[in-house]
Amino acid sequence: MQVTAFLIKYGEIGIKGKNRYMFEDALMKQIRFAMNPVGEFEVRKESGRMFVEGRSEFDYDEAVEALQKVFGIVGICPMVIEKTKDIEHVRKTVLTFIDEQYPVKDFTFKVHARRGDKEFPMNSMAINMDIGEKILEAFDGVKVDVHNPDVMVNIEVRKYIYIYSQEIKGPGGMPVGTNGKAMLLLSGGIDSPVAGYMIAKRGVRIDATYFHAPPYTSERAKQKVVDLAKIVAKYAGPIDLHVVNFTDIQLAIYEKCPHDELTIIMRRYMMKIAEHFANENNDLALITGESIGQVASQTIHNLAITNEVCGMPVFRPCIGMDKQEIVDIAEKIGTFETSIQPFEDCCTIFVAKHPVTKGNLKRIRKSEEHLNDVIDDLMKEAIDSTEVIHVK
Repeated sequence: MQVTAFLIKYGEIGIKGKNRYMFEDALMKQIRFAMNPVGEFEVRKESGRMFVEGRSEFDYDEAVEALQKVFGIVGICPMVIEKTKDIEHVRKTVLTFIDEQYPVKDFTFKVHARRGDKEFPMNSMAINMDIGEKILEAFDGVKVDVHNPDVMVNIEVRKYIYIYSQEIKGPGGMPVGTNGKAMLLLSGGIDSPVAGYMIAKRGVRIDATYFHAPPYTSERAKQKVVDLAKIVAKYAGPIDLHVVNFTDIQLAIYEKCPHDELTIIMRRYMMKIAEHFANENNDLALITGESIGQVASQTIHNLAITNEVCGMPVFRPCIGMDKQEIVDIAEKIGTFETSIQPFEDCCTIFVAKHPVTKGNLKRIRKSEEHLNDVIDDLMKEAIDSTEVIHVK
């Protein structure tokens, strides 16, 4: 018996009070967007439930994979729909469903019926007893366990009768677009794609800025970042990726500023440029993949100096994580293998042998004065020449 629909379970949305419908509508919109490449589906709400029903043939694995990338979903329940509201049809449908879903009949089970349609002649308890009896008669080796069953057979009597037993874990979080927009500083490394994923999971729509340094970084390095943005976009939705030519600014910093301060000063100008595009795009915050102490520029002293140039909040979701925790998430969401491709980004090209780990803000500002005669023109040129790539 082919699965024709999915019951969608959500978490935090259910406690949103009078605004709940807004989050439900946003979730339905994201589901429709995610399922569009898979086939034709109807997404609807019905008495506190959300359903995704196929209107054309679809690949089951592709459908589940697409739903597992929609933030806001905590559970995906494959189900069949019995449109004939007759107990005899329900019995046959349940038995066929169980037979095909569980080839090995060596499990305990419980039937859990909910009768939303009070005109159905049997109440929930009667349905439980009737269907449970038929399952016991049909399959040797199965037993009833009402306290801790291996298989829960769910039957919901509504407009139609919905039958399901599995729950596939969803990504959780909140539907993208329900919590504003933010600008991600996206590099070719492991951390920043994870940071973008984690903030998008909280319902934030993502734009991105990437700092390119030709000829020191190749077109392949740029393509690597575009590929990472595409993977993040599977979860976060379309991303406008701003590709900034940062070479001349980096060379000026390298020529005019102390080498042990290169990374901090470079990061400060990156933040300024990213904030410029964030303001243009009505983004409300910046996002970085920084983690305390991971590299010299990410000590708490240097992070404070980097933050000083920003007028908007900077979200750092990886800040308290160690590298392996970040890697684990990167592997889960599919960015890790792309991130470790050996194409250098601008942060690794212009790095000092002995970078300062406890920067001094007054000293950094003093060093930046050496750029006063060129930096405004270089910033304007970098901003004006930025390429914007719409990533889906």
